[in-house]
Amino acid sequence: HDYVNYWMHNGFVRVDNEKMSKSLGNFFTVREILKRYDSEVIRYFILRAHYRSALNYSDQHLNDAKASLSRLYTALKKVDSHSVSGDIDWSHSLASKFKEALDDDFNTPEAISVLFDLASELNRSGNLKVAQLLKGLSGILGLLERDPSEFLQSSVASKLSEVDIESMINQRNEARANKNFAKADQLRKDLLDAGVVLEDSAGKTTWRRS
Repeated sequence: HDYVNYWMHNGFVRVDNEKMSKSLGNFFTVREILKRYDSEVIRYFILRAHYRSALNYSDQHLNDAKASLSRLYTALKKVDSHSVSGDIDWSHSLASKFKEALDDDFNTPEAISVLFDLASELNRSGNLKVAQLLKGLSGILGLLERDPSEFLQSSVASKLSEVDIESMINQRNEARANKNFAKADQLRKDLLDAGVVLEDSAGKTTWRRS
């Protein structure tokens, strides 16, 4: 076998902004995390930070990662999964942008932002080619390789945890503050699809299960 061509030195893992160490009592193993979170959620959590940067672990960040990954799967669920081959049309502008991000010192956070651009386009159009591109590019990062229904039933499904719901509400509030109303509306719809109804009143958002 050939040796790898590149070695990359990752940033340290921190826990709630503190260095992980046994003396601080904040040490844990990947096996322990896998008992609580899906392996794909952990992969997404790692990829959304640049490999040179310190990775700050917290339950909140992993719950945010789970909610974000669920949004990508929810977009992909809009088309028949059996029709999505994952073929990549590299002439598409977003495919080129994705490639440029990875060519730029393996900038996975930027590459993931392209996936959300595709998900937004897919939510608007339901276009099969967009779905194929979303699945194909995600597959390069080891994401969205499962059937959407299978992931969503095991992740978001019919009962989001309160932490998940608050995380998505916070994301929606940020989107509204940034005047990204399309994203805010999509988050509201994702919650509604998961059986959670939002009510906005006097600048505050409350929620209830339907």
